[in-house]
Amino acid sequence: MVHAPARVLGALILVQVIFSTLHVVGKVVLRDLEPLALAGTRVAIATPLLLAIAWRHDRAIPARRDWPRLALLGFLGIMANQTLFLLGLDFTSATSAAILMPSIPVFTAGIAALAGVELVRGKRLAGVLLAAAGALVLLDPARIELSGRATLGNLLIVSNCLCYATFLVLQRPLFERVPWRTVIAWSFLFGSLGTLAISAPALAAAPWNELPGGTLAGILYIGLVPTAGAFALNTWAVRRSSPALAAAFTTIQPVLTGALAAVTLGEAVRAHQAVGFVLIVAGLALVQRGAVRPAGGTGAEIAAVPEVE
Repeated sequence: MVHAPARVLGALILVQVIFSTLHVVGKVVLRDLEPLALAGTRVAIATPLLLAIAWRHDRAIPARRDWPRLALLGFLGIMANQTLFLLGLDFTSATSAAILMPSIPVFTAGIAALAGVELVRGKRLAGVLLAAAGALVLLDPARIELSGRATLGNLLIVSNCLCYATFLVLQRPLFERVPWRTVIAWSFLFGSLGTLAISAPALAAAPWNELPGGTLAGILYIGLVPTAGAFALNTWAVRRSSPALAAAFTTIQPVLTGALAAVTLGEAVRAHQAVGFVLIVAGLALVQRGAVRPAGGTGAEIAAVPEVE
């Protein structure tokens, strides 16, 4: 059985470190900018950069038969995912958003099986469920906001998680014939068209000349790091592992957030947080050690996809 190499695991951890900052930075930016304006700005910054990098390394244009799949990836992973997240974050709290994130690996396991991409069972299924349970223990679901406005925000965040899980699963088959940089760049290209279309009024109405320097810096950071950087790195890691493994690592976001709060805000680590951390680590260990079987296929683990770089 071949396990994901250390550099892939390191990349998945780094992706979650980056994504964990988005909850905080995004909440700060949303004080001065409408969610749709931020969504449009994110893709406006990230898309040209990703396209330039893909063209420099790959010099590839996907075959027309792959355009519908890339357009679907763009809709799910870029337009719907990012728009729903920012709208949800505007309606609910960052804590509530974080509490709902453990649904991603559960959604991913189910969608991967339904799509015939992989069957997640045995140790890896147990690991996914254990890590998700650990994240919930750490975050304490009792803290989730349930007011009318917050409930709408929570539903938007859950929809965001479902879109992202589907995106993780559906992108992997493309790696057999399309370089990974081109996959993520063209996903952003298609997704940005829809995102910019729905965000155009908010972009036009945004008080750009009045935004504080800190807000502008936050916008630039979000576009370059949690958007272009994290999505590209995660795509690289999914290509070399599996959607289920990548999704399982989303459960460490609350661990990272809690550690950051302890260091910067002096918040004490409570007993239930320590228990949650142990469950997450144990779950990720099982996910890494368990075999991922192609749906309806052999017992071989899904490893790196042999494809053009």
